[in-house]
Amino acid sequence: MWIVVVNPTSGGGRGRSIGEEVIRLVKERNLKFLEIIENSAHATSLSLKNALANHPVTGVMAVGGDGLVHLVIQHLANTQIPLLVFPGGTGNDFVRALRAPLDNNAALLANALSKKPTAIDLGNISGEYFADILSTGFDSIVNERANRMNFVKGPMKYNVAIALELPLFKPREYSFEIDNQRFTTKAMLIAVANGHSYGGGMQVCPDASLTDHLFDIMILKPVSKVHFLRIFPKVFSGKHISDPAVEIRRGKRVSITADAVAYSDGERIGPLPVSAEVAPQALYTWPF
Repeated sequence: MWIVVVNPTSGGGRGRSIGEEVIRLVKERNLKFLEIIENSAHATSLSLKNALANHPVTGVMAVGGDGLVHLVIQHLANTQIPLLVFPGGTGNDFVRALRAPLDNNAALLANALSKKPTAIDLGNISGEYFADILSTGFDSIVNERANRMNFVKGPMKYNVAIALELPLFKPREYSFEIDNQRFTTKAMLIAVANGHSYGGGMQVCPDASLTDHLFDIMILKPVSKVHFLRIFPKVFSGKHISDPAVEIRRGKRVSITADAVAYSDGERIGPLPVSAEVAPQALYTWPF
């Protein structure tokens, strides 16, 4: 039996209509399934936990964004139960990391039903898993601002938050330990990448792989506001990594200490320090 988990509020409400489409596709395939649609992340997590404990499960279909992916992988990590994601959020960066289409749910389902799932890596932060990016610095401050804003909706909220925070932002000093190598540097933004993108397609670590058992760690050194605005648009193509202010390191384990907060998969982790390690082959899914 499949479990279909739908976040009806994801993507500004698109999750509900996409969920209806997915249910229709599942019924057309005559697949046995259990549907979970709840009004809160806590209720969704509890319902999924109970369903996994009480039914033989073929796989979990998640209809929503990266926040729902983050929730679901807490239950599926290090199990043999695969995850199939139908993108219904604002960013959908996990689906992008799988190189899967963002607008063809029938193809996603057909791909899963015709192929065996593949094991991919996750990140692990003291027992909490993440699929894509652990970040701190300017983008986390922008997330903090965006989460407090009610006068802008959708993807534009992040851009407005950038405009409000950039004039006030100052680089901070970070202490790192990457695979037992320690160093300190001032930085504006740090991304610890399992997947290659966040924020709806910003390829912050374009060469990151879900299957190489390593993080790509991007460190943006201090630059002027003008220089930052010149670099920023390049992140959508990944060309920012050629800038001298951008450093890419790789490692299995990373610890970061600073007076800052961290986010992973767009979800607030909390104040630093934070430590993360690669969880090799921790999740089964279907790359496209």
